[in-house]
Amino acid sequence: MDRPTAAVFNPQRFRLGDVLIGKGLLDAGQLARALELQKTSGRKLGRVLTELKFVSDLQIAEVVADQLGIEFVDLTRCEPDPAVVRRLSEAQARRFRALVLGPKDGGLEVGLVDAADMVSFDQLSRVLKATIHPVVVTEEALLASIERIYQRKEELAGLASQVAADVGDVLTLSGLESAASADDAPIVKLLNSIFGSAVTRNVSDIHIEPQERALQIRFRADGVMQVQSNPDARIAGAVVQRLKLMASLDISEKRLPQDGRFRIKVANAMLDVRISTLPTQFGESVVMRLLAQNADRLRLDALDIPAPILKRLRAALTASSGMVLVTGPTGSGKTTTLYAALSELNKPDTKIITVEDPVEYRLPGLNQVQVNEKVDLTFSRVLRACLRQDPDVILVGEMRDAETAEIGLRAALTGHLVLSTLHTTSAAGTPMRLRDMGVAPYMVALGVRLVIAQRLVRTICRHCRSETEAAAHEREWLADDPEFTSGRLQVWRGTGCTACHGSGYSGRVAVYEMLEMTPELMHLVNADDPAGFAAAAQRAFAEFTLRRAVLQLVHDGHTTLAEAMRVGSGV
Repeated sequence: MDRPTAAVFNPQRFRLGDVLIGKGLLDAGQLARALELQKTSGRKLGRVLTELKFVSDLQIAEVVADQLGIEFVDLTRCEPDPAVVRRLSEAQARRFRALVLGPKDGGLEVGLVDAADMVSFDQLSRVLKATIHPVVVTEEALLASIERIYQRKEELAGLASQVAADVGDVLTLSGLESAASADDAPIVKLLNSIFGSAVTRNVSDIHIEPQERALQIRFRADGVMQVQSNPDARIAGAVVQRLKLMASLDISEKRLPQDGRFRIKVANAMLDVRISTLPTQFGESVVMRLLAQNADRLRLDALDIPAPILKRLRAALTASSGMVLVTGPTGSGKTTTLYAALSELNKPDTKIITVEDPVEYRLPGLNQVQVNEKVDLTFSRVLRACLRQDPDVILVGEMRDAETAEIGLRAALTGHLVLSTLHTTSAAGTPMRLRDMGVAPYMVALGVRLVIAQRLVRTICRHCRSETEAAAHEREWLADDPEFTSGRLQVWRGTGCTACHGSGYSGRVAVYEMLEMTPELMHLVNADDPAGFAAAAQRAFAEFTLRRAVLQLVHDGHTTLAEAMRVGSGV
């Protein structure tokens, strides 16, 4: 076999930013901003550009391939032989951002994210001991292929077996403390692998659930639960207690639920992990919400709020008083929207107090209070105390009861801007929901200024997106929307590929509707006329309803009719 050398592949150096500008994919201002961020973050320019959403990873890959004179390969459309891929270990594949695709001309064809990195190329040649024929691949597709082919599930199973061998049938406290202090302990490696896989797949929640014969580990990705692994049930105690130690919870208390949080760094990303434990039949169940502490996400203009709604929301936020409510089910992004609003209000001349259970995002400059029911530190009690702290803006995590809602509305009527959430199915139902809770009609009419309802909708994977025709039951659901049912209705779906782990969906986008309290609506609330209010609210919405927003996503090919029916039914 020929000895691999750099001479086999010796590309000319080029400046990625300049090439992207030359092709009209980037402008000078965007490049300047990306270069500035690159200096402070230390990340490569290509990654910074994709994180800022100036260009896509596909556009960068195609430009790089063109400049280097080599081929671009779409990994979502090819199926490399796992035996050939494993010429590199998983650790090596992740380190070099490389995937062996197969034999070629007496050597190996290798997909590379950064094919211009000659140092890594030479090291990879020595590791593989073969002549490398490079092709360019996108980082997103490469990581998805690594996740699928190397099957981190196997890694989890192996680590779980080591943990089971270490703890045996009985877990001792001294043994746990030893494991907690040793970075190379199997329990630490197991949890690192779980968190690493979760970050790679953009998971929002990790569920660790003891069963009779197995410890079920599931991820919630794009709002849907997916089984990740089912290791031996004997390791449940070790996993749960390690997590409780990380969150500073009481490891001796197994009969009562506990809540806590901790921070962890995974793949150069800092995660704030909110943890909840619950005693079940076979042990303590643990759910962890992963909150990426990314300030860029906490901006209103990064949330894809329609321009007319965003304009009126910002107008409401500039007011010195009144209540702004965001409604929707659990996991619909309400807190993210409120914190994006707080980020715009967070200035040195504005005092902001938040009352939450728990505190989800930590922002400098805010006075954030954690509710603690055990010591009678309730929403209503903290809210009363807040009013003596001379705030300009108050965020209440949730209007849970009539007392909290009444105090919040009184604050909104006496010169404070109050932001909060409420669990209702639509914006139109919110004022009457406050009435049902026992709040006086005049307080709702005069205090509530704006209500936004939102949902998160799964979007079709762009790698396996294909056109299809609406089914009969889907047409029936659209019977009230003639513009969507006239003629042959063409819709889109994802067929399932490596990039989306076979689901056909990748990522989520929020849809919104907004109700601004007009004099007519205020009068109907004060008159306690639910039917009249509902009719007037529908007229006030015009085209900005949740159903209309979801159907527009279908029309534009961003989501499926099945997803629209899941989200849009009942709103």
